[in-house]
Amino acid sequence: QVQLVESGGGLVQAGGSLRLSCAVSGIRFSSFTMGWFRQAPGKQREPVATISVTGEPSTADSVKGRFTISRDSEEKTVSLQMTSLKPEDTAVYYCNAEHIYTDSRFWGQGTQVTVSS
Repeated sequence: QVQLVESGGGLVQAGGSLRLSCAVSGIRFSSFTMGWFRQAPGKQREPVATISVTGEPSTADSVKGRFTISRDSEEKTVSLQMTSLKPEDTAVYYCNAEHIYTDSRFWGQGTQVTVSS
């Protein structure tokens, strides 16, 4: 059974920091690109950051320089360190796993991040 379980969301003031974590089980972690997406109310889900199987990160322009994605192959986790948070970062954040060769894709249940001004 595939499971992606996010944790670390919450309420923070603008300028603050949060660290999201996603614990992965049920898949061969080394065969999946991992990522974080977010969806704000009334908006489409959008990519925030991804990290390849070799550890190469890619971040959206809107969070570049503020958010850092990382993965731990031993622990089978992927994390998103978020700093200098802004109210516009408020959204439900989803962990995502995408197989590097097939179209297999899995999602976590999401974790709420709320940034107050």
